[in-house]
Amino acid sequence: MSREPRLILLGALLAASMLAAPASAADWDDCVRQSGDTAIAACTRAIDSGIYSGRALAQAYNNRGVEWTAKGDLARALADFDEAVRHDPRQGAAFNNRGLAHAARSDFDRAIADYDQAIGRDPKSASAHDNRGLAYVKKGEPRRAIADFDAAIELEPDAARFNNRGNAHASLGELERAIRDFGDAITLNSRYAIAFYNRGNTYFAIGDAERAIKDYDQALALDAKYQDALVNRGVTHERLNRLDRAIADYDAAIRLDPKDGFARTNRGNAWLKKGQFDRAIADYDRALALDYKNVGAYFSRAIAHESKRAFAKAIADYDQVTQLQPDNAVAWNSRCWARALAEQFDTALSDCNESLRLKPGYVNAFDSRGFAYLRAGQFQRAIEDYDQALRLEPKKVASLYGRGMARRQNGDEVGGNADLAAARALRPNVVAEFARYGVAAPTAAAPARAGRL
Repeated sequence: MSREPRLILLGALLAASMLAAPASAADWDDCVRQSGDTAIAACTRAIDSGIYSGRALAQAYNNRGVEWTAKGDLARALADFDEAVRHDPRQGAAFNNRGLAHAARSDFDRAIADYDQAIGRDPKSASAHDNRGLAYVKKGEPRRAIADFDAAIELEPDAARFNNRGNAHASLGELERAIRDFGDAITLNSRYAIAFYNRGNTYFAIGDAERAIKDYDQALALDAKYQDALVNRGVTHERLNRLDRAIADYDAAIRLDPKDGFARTNRGNAWLKKGQFDRAIADYDRALALDYKNVGAYFSRAIAHESKRAFAKAIADYDQVTQLQPDNAVAWNSRCWARALAEQFDTALSDCNESLRLKPGYVNAFDSRGFAYLRAGQFQRAIEDYDQALRLEPKKVASLYGRGMARRQNGDEVGGNADLAAARALRPNVVAEFARYGVAAPTAAAPARAGRL
């Protein structure tokens, strides 16, 4: 929120006031130059003195409104900005500042209306253009936001404005433009940790994990307590399978904010990938204690329970996901799989059917339903579902292996063996994997005896 206009506009008025009422000169000076409670008290005395009118009185209300906004008392701030506008409708700063107060209350339409008024009175107000751009971002209108950021940057190039425009481009998927804007922000302010962080996020989005980590490193070198940068660097290390580094970053993030359920969920995911299921579950438990609607924690905890063959607990967690997100086809499929492992075949098939209803052509649901049929001994139906999965994804190893087992059980030993060989060629450990699922490795067929001559 700009305080500069009030310092520029009041020079002549201050001199006149000092001559007219020497006793209030200190109040006026404090109203203009001080902040917090000191400024509020001084502005109040100036307003109540009855000495000031018009633009000067408007400035006193505007200044006090700025201080109320800084204290988070938006109702009082808006009342003061209303008075500032009433006493001097030509003053753009009060409209701009009232827009900021409306934006702080998430009333972006009113904020934009005030920024419009501010820009109408001062088309060269870079601050008003920038603020209106931020309001358009909040309303989900990034194109209009970019137009305002363009205007603000043309008027007064500033690192924060390049950063804001970069975020708007990133939201539209214009990632190279975003990277250029973040780079320009860093050029203008090499200590701008937020721009390094945002550029790191954008490099992550385009798949350049190493550059992302370098930018997170820079952000953290500038601000060692940048908790979001720690979490996202952890995510990036996790993507690169540097699980110990990821866990170290999540540890640091949790020390800074023990109530960050996202960081705890992510650390749980890293423990899960390391096969340390109990430590993973402990993190998911804590994340869910912080937010019982944390879908990611329920989902990952279900996988951890499933890995421990605690199928009832896994199914209970998938229950939570399907209740919180009833249109989540992945969740219905995952519960289908868990129920098939638990030999709850009827409910498993029902779940897979719902998954396919929500997402027709979902290859994993065909695979899971094929597995449920395989475990239930309905081999022809299993083959049909595996056929569907393999039409969609010809090299899906689980479907090849499952179909091979179903074909052998259905009397097609040649076709079954061909599928099993293809699956083993793609993933040699698939036999052990299916053995863990309760599907024993196929036994070799007895050699045929040679006939007598």
